Amino acid sequence: MNALAILAVFFSSALLLSAPIAVVIGLSALVAIYAAGFDPLEICATSMLQGVDSFALLAIPFFILSGMIMGKGSMAKRLMDFASALVRFLPGGLAYVNTITCMLFGAISGSAVAAVSSIGSFMIPQMEKKCCDKETAVAITICSSTTGMLIPPSNIMIVYSVAVGGLSIGALFMAGIIPGIVLGICIMAASYFIIRKNRSPKEGSLDFSLIWSTFRRAFLSLMLVVVVLGGILCGIFTATESAVISVVYALLLEVFVYRDISSKELFKILAGAAATTGIVMLIVAASSAMSWILTMTNAPAKIAEALSIFGDSRIAILIVINIILLFVGMFMDMTPAVLIFTPILLPVVREIGVSDLHFGIIMISNLSIGLCTPPVGTCLFVGCGVGKTDISRLTPKMLPYFAAMLVAQILVTFIPDLSTALPEMLGMVSE
Repeated sequence: MNALAILAVFFSSALLLSAPIAVVIGLSALVAIYAAGFDPLEICATSMLQGVDSFALLAIPFFILSGMIMGKGSMAKRLMDFASALVRFLPGGLAYVNTITCMLFGAISGSAVAAVSSIGSFMIPQMEKKCCDKETAVAITICSSTTGMLIPPSNIMIVYSVAVGGLSIGALFMAGIIPGIVLGICIMAASYFIIRKNRSPKEGSLDFSLIWSTFRRAFLSLMLVVVVLGGILCGIFTATESAVISVVYALLLEVFVYRDISSKELFKILAGAAATTGIVMLIVAASSAMSWILTMTNAPAKIAEALSIFGDSRIAILIVINIILLFVGMFMDMTPAVLIFTPILLPVVREIGVSDLHFGIIMISNLSIGLCTPPVGTCLFVGCGVGKTDISRLTPKMLPYFAAMLVAQILVTFIPDLSTALPEMLGMVSE
Protein backbone atom coordinates (compact mmCIF):
# COMPACT_ATOMS: atom_id res chain seq x y z
CA MET A 1 0.00 0.00 0.00
CA ASN A 2 1.55 3.36 -1.02
CA ALA A 3 1.81 6.42 1.19
CA LEU A 4 -1.18 8.17 -0.38
CA ALA A 5 -3.45 5.17 0.22
CA ILE A 6 -2.22 4.85 3.80
CA LEU A 7 -2.90 8.55 4.32
CA ALA A 8 -6.47 8.21 3.01
CA VAL A 9 -7.25 5.11 5.12
CA PHE A 10 -5.72 6.48 8.34
CA PHE A 11 -7.32 9.90 7.87
CA SER A 12 -10.80 8.48 7.19
CA SER A 13 -10.60 6.03 10.11
CA ALA A 14 -9.47 8.70 12.59
CA LEU A 15 -12.15 11.10 11.35
CA LEU A 16 -14.87 8.47 11.85
CA LEU A 17 -13.67 8.02 15.43
CA SER A 18 -14.46 11.73 16.04
CA ALA A 19 -10.91 12.59 17.04
CA PRO A 20 -10.01 16.32 17.09
CA ILE A 21 -9.38 17.45 13.53
CA ALA A 22 -5.88 18.81 14.25
CA VAL A 23 -4.88 15.45 15.78
CA VAL A 24 -6.40 13.58 12.82
CA ILE A 25 -4.48 15.65 10.28
CA GLY A 26 -1.19 15.62 12.20
CA LEU A 27 -1.12 11.87 12.90
CA SER A 28 -2.25 11.05 9.35
CA ALA A 29 0.60 13.14 7.94
CA LEU A 30 3.07 11.55 10.37
CA VAL A 31 2.09 7.99 9.36
CA ALA A 32 2.09 8.80 5.62
CA ILE A 33 5.49 10.51 5.77
CA TYR A 34 6.94 7.46 7.54
CA ALA A 35 5.35 5.14 4.94
CA ALA A 36 6.92 7.22 2.16
CA GLY A 37 10.39 6.61 3.62
CA PHE A 38 11.11 10.05 5.09
CA ASP A 39 11.97 11.05 8.65
CA PRO A 40 8.46 11.83 10.00
CA LEU A 41 9.52 13.84 13.05
CA GLU A 42 11.92 16.09 11.15
CA ILE A 43 9.57 16.65 8.21
CA CYS A 44 6.51 17.29 10.42
CA ALA A 45 8.37 19.70 12.69
CA THR A 46 9.82 21.64 9.75
CA SER A 47 6.55 21.74 7.78
CA MET A 48 4.47 22.76 10.79
CA LEU A 49 6.88 25.57 11.66
CA GLN A 50 6.93 26.85 8.09
CA GLY A 51 3.14 26.60 7.91
CA VAL A 52 2.56 29.10 10.72
CA ASP A 53 5.55 31.31 9.84
CA SER A 54 3.46 33.79 7.89
CA PHE A 55 2.87 37.48 8.60
CA ALA A 56 -0.61 37.27 7.05
CA LEU A 57 -1.69 34.74 9.71
CA LEU A 58 -1.18 37.40 12.40
CA ALA A 59 -4.53 38.85 11.33
CA ILE A 60 -6.43 35.75 12.43
CA PRO A 61 -6.07 36.08 16.25
CA PHE A 62 -7.01 39.76 16.06
CA PHE A 63 -10.10 39.15 13.94
CA ILE A 64 -11.08 36.32 16.31
CA LEU A 65 -10.72 38.67 19.27
CA SER A 66 -12.67 41.51 17.63
CA GLY A 67 -15.45 39.08 16.68
CA MET A 68 -15.71 37.84 20.28
CA ILE A 69 -15.82 41.39 21.62
CA MET A 70 -18.64 42.30 19.22
CA GLY A 71 -20.52 39.10 20.04
CA LYS A 72 -20.53 39.89 23.76
CA GLY A 73 -21.56 43.51 23.37
CA SER A 74 -24.63 45.26 21.97
CA MET A 75 -23.42 45.73 18.39
CA ALA A 76 -25.56 42.84 17.09
CA LYS A 77 -28.69 44.24 18.80
CA ARG A 78 -28.13 47.70 17.31
CA LEU A 79 -27.67 46.22 13.83
CA MET A 80 -30.84 44.14 14.26
CA ASP A 81 -32.88 47.22 15.23
CA PHE A 82 -31.63 49.05 12.13
CA ALA A 83 -32.38 46.10 9.84
CA SER A 84 -35.84 45.73 11.41
CA ALA A 85 -36.66 49.37 10.67
CA LEU A 86 -35.73 48.86 7.01
CA VAL A 87 -38.03 45.87 6.35
CA ARG A 88 -40.77 46.13 8.98
CA PHE A 89 -43.35 46.97 6.27
CA LEU A 90 -42.89 43.53 4.61
CA PRO A 91 -44.93 40.47 5.67
CA GLY A 92 -42.86 38.33 8.03
CA GLY A 93 -40.21 41.02 8.05
CA LEU A 94 -38.29 39.45 10.94
CA ALA A 95 -37.08 36.69 8.61
CA TYR A 96 -35.44 39.31 6.40
CA VAL A 97 -34.20 41.16 9.48
CA ASN A 98 -32.43 37.99 10.57
CA THR A 99 -30.60 37.60 7.26
CA ILE A 100 -29.73 41.30 6.90
CA THR A 101 -28.45 41.43 10.49
CA CYS A 102 -26.29 38.35 9.92
CA MET A 103 -24.86 40.00 6.79
CA LEU A 104 -24.11 43.23 8.66
CA PHE A 105 -22.71 41.38 11.66
CA GLY A 106 -20.59 39.22 9.36
CA ALA A 107 -19.24 42.38 7.79
CA ILE A 108 -17.93 43.58 11.15
CA SER A 109 -17.00 40.31 12.89
CA GLY A 110 -16.22 37.74 10.17
CA SER A 111 -17.54 34.91 12.34
CA ALA A 112 -20.45 32.65 11.39
CA VAL A 113 -20.59 31.02 14.83
CA ALA A 114 -20.64 34.42 16.55
CA ALA A 115 -23.54 35.46 14.31
CA VAL A 116 -25.57 32.34 15.17
CA SER A 117 -25.04 32.68 18.92
CA SER A 118 -25.34 36.48 19.15
CA ILE A 119 -28.21 37.08 16.72
CA GLY A 120 -30.00 33.78 17.25
CA SER A 121 -30.31 34.29 20.99
CA PHE A 122 -32.77 37.18 20.60
CA MET A 123 -34.03 36.75 17.01
CA ILE A 124 -35.21 33.13 17.20
CA PRO A 125 -37.71 33.72 20.07
CA GLN A 126 -39.05 36.87 18.36
CA MET A 127 -39.49 35.10 15.01
CA GLU A 128 -41.23 32.18 16.69
CA LYS A 129 -43.76 34.59 18.21
CA LYS A 130 -44.45 36.67 15.12
CA CYS A 131 -43.71 35.04 11.77
CA CYS A 132 -42.78 31.34 11.74
CA ASP A 133 -42.18 28.18 13.76
CA LYS A 134 -39.03 27.76 15.83
CA GLU A 135 -37.28 25.33 13.47
CA THR A 136 -37.70 27.69 10.49
CA ALA A 137 -36.31 30.55 12.59
CA VAL A 138 -33.29 28.43 13.53
CA ALA A 139 -32.78 27.35 9.89
CA ILE A 140 -32.79 30.96 8.69
CA THR A 141 -30.29 32.00 11.38
CA ILE A 142 -27.90 29.12 10.66
CA CYS A 143 -27.85 29.61 6.89
CA SER A 144 -27.73 33.42 7.05
CA SER A 145 -24.71 33.30 9.37
CA THR A 146 -22.57 31.85 6.55
CA THR A 147 -22.69 35.17 4.68
CA GLY A 148 -20.00 36.30 7.14
CA MET A 149 -17.55 33.89 5.51
CA LEU A 150 -17.80 35.85 2.26
CA ILE A 151 -18.47 39.42 3.37
CA PRO A 152 -15.17 40.80 4.73
CA PRO A 153 -13.35 40.67 6.99
CA SER A 154 -13.04 36.89 6.84
CA ASN A 155 -10.44 34.70 8.55
CA ILE A 156 -10.87 31.93 6.01
CA MET A 157 -9.88 34.30 3.20
CA ILE A 158 -6.60 34.91 5.02
CA VAL A 159 -6.07 31.16 5.26
CA TYR A 160 -6.77 30.76 1.53
CA SER A 161 -4.31 33.55 0.72
CA VAL A 162 -1.61 31.71 2.68
CA ALA A 163 -2.50 28.39 0.98
CA VAL A 164 -2.17 29.98 -2.47
CA GLY A 165 1.11 31.59 -1.55
CA GLY A 166 0.54 35.32 -1.23
CA LEU A 167 -2.68 36.25 -3.06
CA SER A 168 -3.77 39.75 -2.06
CA ILE A 169 -6.00 39.57 1.03
CA GLY A 170 -7.46 42.96 0.16
CA ALA A 171 -8.47 41.69 -3.28
CA LEU A 172 -10.06 38.60 -1.69
CA PHE A 173 -11.98 40.81 0.73
CA MET A 174 -13.37 42.84 -2.16
CA ALA A 175 -14.10 39.69 -4.18
CA GLY A 176 -16.33 38.30 -1.44
CA ILE A 177 -18.69 41.28 -1.10
CA ILE A 178 -20.98 40.67 -4.10
CA PRO A 179 -21.12 36.85 -3.67
CA GLY A 180 -21.97 37.40 0.01
CA ILE A 181 -24.83 39.72 -0.96
CA VAL A 182 -26.00 37.22 -3.60
CA LEU A 183 -26.08 34.48 -0.95
CA GLY A 184 -28.08 36.71 1.38
CA ILE A 185 -30.58 37.55 -1.37
CA CYS A 186 -31.05 33.85 -2.21
CA ILE A 187 -31.73 33.04 1.46
CA MET A 188 -34.23 35.92 1.70
CA ALA A 189 -35.93 34.67 -1.49
CA ALA A 190 -36.41 31.26 0.13
CA SER A 191 -37.82 33.01 3.21
CA TYR A 192 -40.23 34.98 1.01
CA PHE A 193 -41.87 31.84 -0.39
CA ILE A 194 -42.09 30.19 3.03
CA ILE A 195 -43.49 33.31 4.69
CA ARG A 196 -46.00 33.90 1.89
CA LYS A 197 -47.23 30.34 2.40
CA ASN A 198 -47.58 30.94 6.15
CA ARG A 199 -49.28 34.34 5.58
CA SER A 200 -47.16 36.04 8.22
CA PRO A 201 -48.22 39.57 9.25
CA LYS A 202 -46.32 42.83 8.78
CA GLU A 203 -44.43 44.39 11.67
CA GLY A 204 -45.67 47.86 10.79
CA SER A 205 -45.52 50.58 8.16
CA LEU A 206 -42.43 52.16 6.64
CA ASP A 207 -41.21 54.76 9.14
CA PHE A 208 -38.34 56.98 8.03
CA SER A 209 -37.93 58.54 11.47
CA LEU A 210 -37.47 55.05 12.95
CA ILE A 211 -34.96 54.19 10.23
CA TRP A 212 -33.01 57.34 11.04
CA SER A 213 -33.03 56.81 14.81
CA THR A 214 -31.92 53.15 14.55
CA PHE A 215 -29.29 54.10 11.99
CA ARG A 216 -27.88 56.66 14.42
CA ARG A 217 -27.65 53.99 17.15
CA ALA A 218 -25.96 51.55 14.77
CA PHE A 219 -23.78 54.14 13.02
CA LEU A 220 -20.62 53.59 15.04
CA SER A 221 -20.94 49.82 14.62
CA LEU A 222 -21.36 50.16 10.87
CA MET A 223 -18.39 52.51 10.68
CA LEU A 224 -16.10 49.59 11.52
CA VAL A 225 -16.65 48.27 7.99
CA VAL A 226 -15.76 51.68 6.55
CA VAL A 227 -12.64 51.95 8.71
CA VAL A 228 -11.34 48.44 7.96
CA LEU A 229 -12.14 48.24 4.25
CA GLY A 230 -11.57 51.94 3.58
CA GLY A 231 -8.16 51.80 5.23
CA ILE A 232 -7.14 48.82 3.08
CA LEU A 233 -8.42 50.38 -0.15
CA CYS A 234 -6.75 53.72 0.53
CA GLY A 235 -3.46 52.06 1.41
CA ILE A 236 -3.46 53.45 4.95
CA PHE A 237 -2.84 50.00 6.43
CA THR A 238 -2.55 46.40 5.30
CA ALA A 239 -5.19 43.70 5.77
CA THR A 240 -3.16 42.33 8.69
CA GLU A 241 -2.93 45.74 10.32
CA SER A 242 -6.66 46.22 9.78
CA ALA A 243 -7.27 43.30 12.14
CA VAL A 244 -5.50 45.21 14.93
CA ILE A 245 -7.52 48.32 14.08
CA SER A 246 -10.76 46.30 14.34
CA VAL A 247 -9.81 45.11 17.86
CA VAL A 248 -8.98 48.63 19.05
CA TYR A 249 -12.18 50.01 17.52
CA ALA A 250 -14.37 47.24 18.98
CA LEU A 251 -12.79 47.67 22.42
CA LEU A 252 -13.29 51.43 22.45
CA LEU A 253 -16.88 51.03 21.29
CA GLU A 254 -18.00 48.23 23.61
CA VAL A 255 -16.01 49.14 26.73
CA PHE A 256 -15.96 52.95 26.73
CA VAL A 257 -18.83 54.11 24.47
CA TYR A 258 -21.55 51.46 24.83
CA ARG A 259 -20.16 50.21 28.17
CA ASP A 260 -21.52 46.71 27.63
CA ILE A 261 -18.39 44.79 28.61
CA SER A 262 -16.84 44.85 32.08
CA SER A 263 -13.18 44.24 32.89
CA LYS A 264 -14.10 40.76 34.21
CA GLU A 265 -15.90 39.87 30.98
CA LEU A 266 -13.01 41.26 28.95
CA PHE A 267 -10.61 38.83 30.64
CA LYS A 268 -12.88 35.90 29.70
CA ILE A 269 -13.05 37.17 26.11
CA LEU A 270 -9.26 37.37 25.90
CA ALA A 271 -8.91 33.84 27.28
CA GLY A 272 -11.52 32.54 24.84
CA ALA A 273 -9.82 34.25 21.89
CA ALA A 274 -6.44 32.80 22.91
CA ALA A 275 -7.89 29.28 23.11
CA THR A 276 -9.60 29.60 19.72
CA THR A 277 -6.42 31.01 18.16
CA GLY A 278 -4.41 28.08 19.51
CA ILE A 279 -6.82 25.61 17.90
CA VAL A 280 -6.77 27.41 14.55
CA MET A 281 -2.98 27.69 14.46
CA LEU A 282 -2.55 24.01 15.38
CA ILE A 283 -4.86 23.10 12.48
CA VAL A 284 -2.85 25.34 10.14
CA ALA A 285 0.42 23.76 11.26
CA ALA A 286 -0.85 20.18 10.97
CA SER A 287 -2.39 20.90 7.56
CA SER A 288 0.98 22.15 6.34
CA ALA A 289 2.53 18.78 7.15
CA MET A 290 -0.25 17.00 5.28
CA SER A 291 0.15 19.34 2.31
CA TRP A 292 3.84 18.41 2.19
CA ILE A 293 3.20 14.68 1.89
CA LEU A 294 0.37 15.26 -0.61
CA THR A 295 2.80 17.20 -2.79
CA MET A 296 5.53 14.57 -2.43
CA THR A 297 3.12 11.79 -3.43
CA ASN A 298 2.10 13.82 -6.48
CA ALA A 299 -1.56 14.00 -5.40
CA PRO A 300 -2.38 17.18 -7.41
CA ALA A 301 -1.20 15.55 -10.66
CA LYS A 302 -3.21 12.41 -9.91
CA ILE A 303 -6.36 14.43 -9.29
CA ALA A 304 -5.77 16.37 -12.52
CA GLU A 305 -5.31 13.10 -14.38
CA ALA A 306 -8.55 11.73 -12.95
CA LEU A 307 -10.43 14.86 -14.02
CA SER A 308 -8.91 14.69 -17.51
CA ILE A 309 -11.74 12.30 -18.51
CA PHE A 310 -13.86 15.45 -18.86
CA GLY A 311 -11.41 16.90 -21.40
CA ASP A 312 -11.51 20.68 -21.59
CA SER A 313 -15.11 20.95 -20.38
CA ARG A 314 -14.94 23.82 -17.90
CA ILE A 315 -18.55 23.26 -16.81
CA ALA A 316 -18.11 19.54 -16.09
CA ILE A 317 -14.85 20.03 -14.18
CA LEU A 318 -16.28 22.84 -12.04
CA ILE A 319 -19.38 20.75 -11.26
CA VAL A 320 -17.23 17.81 -10.15
CA ILE A 321 -15.00 20.06 -8.03
CA ASN A 322 -18.05 21.60 -6.39
CA ILE A 323 -19.42 18.13 -5.58
CA ILE A 324 -16.05 17.13 -4.09
CA LEU A 325 -15.96 20.29 -1.94
CA LEU A 326 -19.57 19.83 -0.81
CA PHE A 327 -18.71 16.32 0.35
CA VAL A 328 -15.48 17.47 2.02
CA GLY A 329 -17.34 20.29 3.80
CA MET A 330 -19.67 17.78 5.41
CA PHE A 331 -16.80 16.03 7.17
CA MET A 332 -14.09 18.64 7.61
CA ASP A 333 -13.88 22.13 9.05
CA MET A 334 -13.21 24.98 6.62
CA THR A 335 -9.65 25.81 7.69
CA PRO A 336 -8.08 22.37 7.13
CA ALA A 337 -10.21 21.83 4.02
CA VAL A 338 -8.85 25.04 2.44
CA LEU A 339 -5.26 24.28 3.42
CA ILE A 340 -5.36 20.68 2.17
CA PHE A 341 -7.46 20.96 -0.98
CA THR A 342 -6.26 24.31 -2.35
CA PRO A 343 -2.86 22.91 -3.47
CA ILE A 344 -4.63 19.86 -4.94
CA LEU A 345 -7.41 21.59 -6.89
CA LEU A 346 -5.83 24.94 -7.80
CA PRO A 347 -3.61 23.54 -10.60
CA VAL A 348 -6.68 21.86 -12.10
CA VAL A 349 -8.82 25.02 -12.22
CA ARG A 350 -5.91 27.10 -13.50
CA GLU A 351 -5.74 24.77 -16.51
CA ILE A 352 -9.36 25.62 -17.41
CA GLY A 353 -8.84 29.36 -17.01
CA VAL A 354 -10.26 29.95 -13.52
CA SER A 355 -8.33 32.63 -11.64
CA ASP A 356 -6.96 32.09 -8.13
CA LEU A 357 -9.25 34.88 -6.92
CA HIS A 358 -12.41 33.38 -8.40
CA PHE A 359 -11.56 29.88 -7.19
CA GLY A 360 -11.04 31.19 -3.66
CA ILE A 361 -14.58 32.52 -3.57
CA ILE A 362 -15.93 29.29 -5.13
CA MET A 363 -14.18 27.23 -2.45
CA ILE A 364 -15.14 29.43 0.50
CA SER A 365 -18.81 29.75 -0.51
CA ASN A 366 -18.98 26.00 -1.13
CA LEU A 367 -17.39 24.99 2.17
CA SER A 368 -19.66 27.47 3.99
CA ILE A 369 -22.54 25.10 3.23
CA GLY A 370 -20.70 22.50 5.30
CA LEU A 371 -21.12 24.74 8.35
CA CYS A 372 -24.84 23.96 8.13
CA THR A 373 -24.66 20.19 7.53
CA PRO A 374 -23.93 17.23 9.80
CA PRO A 375 -21.76 15.60 11.00
CA VAL A 376 -19.30 18.51 11.44
CA GLY A 377 -21.54 21.57 10.86
CA THR A 378 -20.47 23.98 13.60
CA CYS A 379 -23.22 26.52 12.94
CA LEU A 380 -25.81 23.73 12.79
CA PHE A 381 -25.02 22.48 16.29
CA VAL A 382 -24.64 25.96 17.77
CA GLY A 383 -28.00 26.91 16.21
CA CYS A 384 -29.67 23.81 17.66
CA GLY A 385 -28.29 24.74 21.08
CA VAL A 386 -29.36 28.39 20.88
CA GLY A 387 -32.80 27.51 19.48
CA LYS A 388 -33.31 24.55 21.84
CA THR A 389 -34.22 22.10 19.08
CA ASP A 390 -32.68 18.99 17.54
CA ILE A 391 -31.42 18.04 14.09
CA SER A 392 -34.26 15.59 13.33
CA ARG A 393 -36.88 18.35 13.63
CA LEU A 394 -34.67 20.97 12.03
CA THR A 395 -33.58 19.10 8.89
CA PRO A 396 -36.86 19.35 6.91
CA LYS A 397 -36.92 23.12 7.53
CA MET A 398 -33.33 23.44 6.34
CA LEU A 399 -33.98 21.94 2.89
CA PRO A 400 -35.36 25.11 1.17
CA TYR A 401 -32.39 27.07 2.49
CA PHE A 402 -29.92 24.43 1.31
CA ALA A 403 -31.51 24.81 -2.12
CA ALA A 404 -31.10 28.59 -1.92
CA MET A 405 -27.43 28.23 -0.95
CA LEU A 406 -26.85 25.84 -3.88
CA VAL A 407 -28.42 28.36 -6.26
CA ALA A 408 -26.03 31.01 -4.92
CA GLN A 409 -23.15 28.56 -5.32
CA ILE A 410 -24.05 27.93 -8.97
CA LEU A 411 -24.19 31.67 -9.65
CA VAL A 412 -20.83 32.28 -7.96
CA THR A 413 -19.22 29.37 -9.81
CA PHE A 414 -20.40 30.15 -13.32
CA ILE A 415 -20.49 33.96 -13.24
CA PRO A 416 -16.86 34.94 -12.53
CA ASP A 417 -17.63 38.67 -12.65
CA LEU A 418 -19.51 38.36 -9.36
CA SER A 419 -16.15 37.70 -7.72
CA THR A 420 -13.68 39.53 -9.94
CA ALA A 421 -15.49 42.68 -11.11
CA LEU A 422 -15.15 44.70 -7.89
CA PRO A 423 -11.41 44.05 -7.24
CA GLU A 424 -10.66 44.65 -10.93
CA MET A 425 -12.62 47.90 -10.91
CA LEU A 426 -10.63 49.03 -7.87
CA GLY A 427 -7.38 48.12 -9.60
CA MET A 428 -6.47 45.42 -7.06
CA VAL A 429 -5.90 42.73 -9.71
CA SER A 430 -4.92 42.84 -13.36
CA GLU A 431 -7.71 42.74 -15.90
